Amino acid sequence: MGAPYFISQKLRFKGRVSVWATAISSFVMIVAVSISSGYRAEIRKAVADICADATLHAEDGVLLDSALLSELDAIDGIASVTPVIVEPGVIKCGDIMEGVVFKGTPSDEDALSIRIPERLSRILGKGEGDRITAYFFAGKVKARNFTIKEVYPNPVELDRNLVVYCPLGDMQRVLGMPRDKAGSVEIRLDSRYDGREAINMKAAEIGFATGLRCESGARLYAPVFDWLQVIDINVAAILVLMALVAAFNMISGLLIMIMRSTTTIGTLKAIGMDNRSIASTFLRVASRSTVLGLLAGNAAAILLCALQNATHFLKLDPAFYFVSYVPVKLNIGAILATDLGAWAVIMLLMLIPSMLISRIDPAQSIKGDIS
Repeated sequence: MGAPYFISQKLRFKGRVSVWATAISSFVMIVAVSISSGYRAEIRKAVADICADATLHAEDGVLLDSALLSELDAIDGIASVTPVIVEPGVIKCGDIMEGVVFKGTPSDEDALSIRIPERLSRILGKGEGDRITAYFFAGKVKARNFTIKEVYPNPVELDRNLVVYCPLGDMQRVLGMPRDKAGSVEIRLDSRYDGREAINMKAAEIGFATGLRCESGARLYAPVFDWLQVIDINVAAILVLMALVAAFNMISGLLIMIMRSTTTIGTLKAIGMDNRSIASTFLRVASRSTVLGLLAGNAAAILLCALQNATHFLKLDPAFYFVSYVPVKLNIGAILATDLGAWAVIMLLMLIPSMLISRIDPAQSIKGDIS
């Protein structure tokens, strides 16, 4: 065991306020990172639910043959492939008529069963088990009676479209489309492709490989991804600001500790310890207190995020924020990176006050204590 380590175990950091300031800064940083991750996950999921990460189109519908499926299977990064038919329609309930978008997807549900969003349920005053009539206008007008199988929540509202999900076979029959054809094929990418540029590039690759027109969900909802980029910039600014606040508070605590320990420093110099070893001793004490503050802030932030995930008690106006509540996602890798980055910044800046140790004269400090 070295002398700096042994002595640092006997010293106590005097700046409790600095430790609390570090804990508060850590709390703000972890919450900011978790909210940013939560927004990105929720928005990406919402875009994928509406139009997928990438969508293949053909003028007369997409033929679902083995050749196309083999081409898609050979492309790296594709998580799922779903044939869909999207068709506008009108739902009529009594005197209420509401325009919606029907989306037929492969399903094991009963024919003529639908899933509607909560907002549409409120508009129609209908819920699970109720029957409604829908009208389609592809060619001649066709009417179908559907049964509401489920009312699904829609916490993310990227647009005003009301999407009604139904079995793919129902939409094929409405449009007179054969079973081996779909209006389009939606492709979801794996979690590696969560940025706009990555999604756009992969969509272009899929279109080139299949010879079909491929639309990128990130391009269709470009303003939403621009908004996410602004959030990322704000989070980066918060991280830098909070790290600096914590660092300056720890610097003040270290300065107080050094000024109160001039006699101890003079004694250590008198017995032969050099400036670097003494500075290392005090930095060890400050580092231990910094880690304690970071851990306390982490614990409080994780507790708040877990509570928000369970209850969604922090609400938002979806008209401005797209989401009805504050989304959070605990990303362990991002949290560790934030903690390590903050610790590195704080320790780097604390090298500045540690330089004062070299200016303390052992003779004067010990003499002043004796007198």
